[in-house]
Amino acid sequence: MEVGYFTMPLHPPGSDPADTMESDLHQMECLDQLGYKEAWIGEHFTTVWENIPAPDQFIAAALSRTKNIVFGTGVTCMPNHDPFMIAHRIAQLDNLAKGRFYWGVGSGGFPGDFEVFGFDASTGFHRGMSRDAIDVILQMWENPAPGQYKHEAWNFSIPRPVPEIGLEFHMKPYQKPHPPIGVAGVSPNSDTLVMAGEKGWLPLSINLVPSEILSSHWDAVEKGAQLSGKKANRSTWRIAKEIYISETTAQAREEVLNGTIGRDFRDYFIPLMSYMDSLSLFKGNNEVPDADVTPEYLLDNVWIVGSVDDVTEQLRQLFLDTGGFGVLLAMGHEWDPYDNWLKSMRYLSENVIPNLADLKL
Repeated sequence: MEVGYFTMPLHPPGSDPADTMESDLHQMECLDQLGYKEAWIGEHFTTVWENIPAPDQFIAAALSRTKNIVFGTGVTCMPNHDPFMIAHRIAQLDNLAKGRFYWGVGSGGFPGDFEVFGFDASTGFHRGMSRDAIDVILQMWENPAPGQYKHEAWNFSIPRPVPEIGLEFHMKPYQKPHPPIGVAGVSPNSDTLVMAGEKGWLPLSINLVPSEILSSHWDAVEKGAQLSGKKANRSTWRIAKEIYISETTAQAREEVLNGTIGRDFRDYFIPLMSYMDSLSLFKGNNEVPDADVTPEYLLDNVWIVGSVDDVTEQLRQLFLDTGGFGVLLAMGHEWDPYDNWLKSMRYLSENVIPNLADLKL
């Protein structure tokens, strides 16, 4: 099992974006020094809490401040973009990264962003549009044929090249034929994870759900792989989780409930999921009332929190419950108090993950 990071990021309303982005970039430097394999950066336009609308720009800045860590968009929400434009931005970023880049893609899930770009999520059109957009981008990177590219969601043309003066579609990815593609899923038996299995892409399970839903995620990946005659490889599966480690489990639990993780769920995620009528994601198979979905409930049923020994055993059980996965993604929050968070990240990479080396896929 390897260890990485997934960050929205999360900052409360009223935060200064210049300050929060500097803090988030500092996190990337620390994670790189601690040997974290990868870091995925989210994309949102209309939520104050998740305040990075352009993860490609953030990644470009982070690349110059790190040496080894691989960055991924987490994810490029295809309904937010014209495919001609995003094909160029992602290809340029891949060239800047020179191999330290994964392209995370998805159909989005935030209601405000759908409203901005004119999508009615209830129709499911955004999902088909996302598949089509990814396909046309991969086609452009492979063979940018001149002509009109018309779709219900876009209309652009690729001009005929004029080689003698260098006029042509020219921006191709550094990694051939393209950077590794990741797809994130959260709902049970996620359609996007079926697509990951079908295409042979990297499947990512998002942080909000308990083990029984995570198991359905791998079922979805295998279903997709069978549809295209592929064999799904569990080593490519990423699972994101809230993780916090302190000297004792009692101390870790107290610091989480009264710290940034507790705040972020109490003030943002739980109200957001209630607004979206999606509190069931937190529950798995537990038939608990919505009112009982609290930070305390999540601490006991979803998050990974405790001492080094207890977190090691919780992650071992997660591995066994899900059938195994290749990369654990610790979720990003503000590192406040800084020393405690840095220590938690160090415990995870230097103490917990080595203790799980016996787990085999």
